[in-house]
Amino acid sequence: MATTRGTLRQYGVAVRALLVLTLILGVLYPLVITGIGQLALPQQANGSLVRVDGRAVGSALIGQSFADAEGTPLPQWFQPRPSAAGSGHDAAASSGSNWGPENPDLVAAIRDRQSAIEKLDGVSVSAIPPDAVTASGSGLDPHISPEYARLQVHRVAAARSLETARVSALVESMIQERDLGYLGEPTVNVLALNAALAGMDEKN
Repeated sequence: MATTRGTLRQYGVAVRALLVLTLILGVLYPLVITGIGQLALPQQANGSLVRVDGRAVGSALIGQSFADAEGTPLPQWFQPRPSAAGSGHDAAASSGSNWGPENPDLVAAIRDRQSAIEKLDGVSVSAIPPDAVTASGSGLDPHISPEYARLQVHRVAAARSLETARVSALVESMIQERDLGYLGEPTVNVLALNAALAGMDEKN
């Protein structure tokens, strides 16, 4: 009998501990962290959404393509780097190609991309930066190098009948410098740049 009471007492303690910890760690803690996030960093806490005319067009954290249904790049938009995630920039299939630098498929893909950019932007292969023809490890990198953004200025300006100098100035204003002044490389967020470009069209 004593053994039974001792066992029931242990079960009671375990159940009470479960309920208390569930309340603290499963309800109160998430609410507190969510509240802190909403107060301190609301943009980041809500997915770093990019909005145009009040409508969310994507996240600044996830790259997306600017192409037609056949995958042909749209000349009026700045283009992102290539993606190996699913059919391209698929957030549900984040991945890289895992091809080594001497893989013949990668070499062929790079040459094809170089030829496509050479034709689209009217530049020589030697002017094309590496990030324009290689996918990131996640396939979802939302950034390109300032060099790749600058390379696209003339094509985008011509497609939108905008002054080249205005589009060039927009690109320069969108360059994000190294984190803390020394981490990483300067980058340009393609979605944010294209959103600003759409706003420029409205003011034109």
